[in-house]
Amino acid sequence: MVRQGIEAWNRHDFEFGADNLADDIEWVPASPAAVEQPVYHGKDAVARAFNQLWDTWDLWELEEQEIRDLGDKVLWLGRVHMRGGASQVELVQEAANLLAFEGDQVVRVQGFRSWQDAFAAVGL
Repeated sequence: MVRQGIEAWNRHDFEFGADNLADDIEWVPASPAAVEQPVYHGKDAVARAFNQLWDTWDLWELEEQEIRDLGDKVLWLGRVHMRGGASQVELVQEAANLLAFEGDQVVRVQGFRSWQDAFAAVGL
């Protein structure tokens, strides 16, 4: 499910991945993804943020390196390739996402700008 969500993100296909999000999802993006606010609550707010992201960035592609199953959480580790819409400046950096599940629904996603920060958050 996590891989399918990442693939949907890379295709700019929010609707595909939205079926697996809880209605009260909380998304805490890693900066600079926080286009307007540091935390988004609810599926509608996450959808708006997702669309705003593409107004700012021409490219925001996630490349998987590893996925760790932590029971009711999953830690996705990879890299993000970004290109600013206005500046056309390209960046490549480490990225991590910690997804918390209740059943088959994602209830929280927290982004990290480094693997080290993500490992610290989960006690690894």
